[in-house]
Amino acid sequence: MAAIRRGVADIAAFRALEPICWRAPSAHNTQPWRLDHRPEAIRVGWDPADALPAADRSGRDLWLSLGAFVETCLVVAADAGLRLEFVADHSARRRRVGWLRPAADRYHTVFDAAGVRGRRTHRGRFSAGPPAELVGTLDGIAREVDATVRRVPDADLLPRLLRLADRHLYADPAVVGELRHWLRLDPAHPDYRADGLTDRCLGLSRIEATGLRAALTAYPVLRRLGLPRLLATAAGNPLGLGGAVLVLVGPAVTDPTTRVGCGRALMRIWLALHAAGLAAHPLSQLVDEPTSRDALGAVLGVPAERLLHVARVGRPTGPVVWSDRRIGGGDRGGGVPASPL
Repeated sequence: MAAIRRGVADIAAFRALEPICWRAPSAHNTQPWRLDHRPEAIRVGWDPADALPAADRSGRDLWLSLGAFVETCLVVAADAGLRLEFVADHSARRRRVGWLRPAADRYHTVFDAAGVRGRRTHRGRFSAGPPAELVGTLDGIAREVDATVRRVPDADLLPRLLRLADRHLYADPAVVGELRHWLRLDPAHPDYRADGLTDRCLGLSRIEATGLRAALTAYPVLRRLGLPRLLATAAGNPLGLGGAVLVLVGPAVTDPTTRVGCGRALMRIWLALHAAGLAAHPLSQLVDEPTSRDALGAVLGVPAERLLHVARVGRPTGPVVWSDRRIGGGDRGGGVPASPL
């Protein structure tokens, strides 16, 4: 009976920690996860309004984001002394991936809430990439879920593949429509401090942000006049800003539950990078576009469908801009309190 009471108390206490848990990463910073509190457990699900059906047709980024959120919840709960575990229970119809339930002991992890708060994405310059021993540590984390971390050896090929992937992205009206929906290029945008991709996080000047907003507004007219190629060129070459490109290669056989597990491992990888003073810049377009994905798979010697995540990784040379989050319950009316969560 005492264990039941303690479990119910831990479930209730977790609600106050949710604003920290929302620091988990997601594609376009859509924050698709949703928590439904029950007296005996917390249901972990997602809102399809915050998915990316055009850019993420396979659901790969959705499952990785949900897994990263689950891992974040467990780390934050353990740091607060709460005993919670995750039980996978995927249901596409019910939009559920599983449950956070009372456990006999705290989740075993070397990470903490401070790392969750501090972890960041950085699209600027890196002074150096990860040392070989750290890449080995990250690979060890991935192998816990039968995945691997690989460093891309052919750096000369990547800029061409990135330009190809960017042109593919900007040539698809549905993908561009999703991007426009989640871009926050003006501080006057009602969700500027809540979600999406801001001009600050993208490293855009005011002039650059205004130009991008104008180009995307005119996209229906200018697409046939070569706008996709122009936008891809304007995106520049982030690979020239230093760092190394790491790829998360998934297991041979995957389903949504497996990919949620890979997302949990990916979150541990990001937290390990942060602990080493490094940051990541996701380059998801390299695995979204079929030609660039196939070429990257050939370079690594693995089937292209196993490529789950690509990021440029290194030590930031300048200040990092923090992305905003909604209030823990998923309200769209604002971000979390004004500390760098």
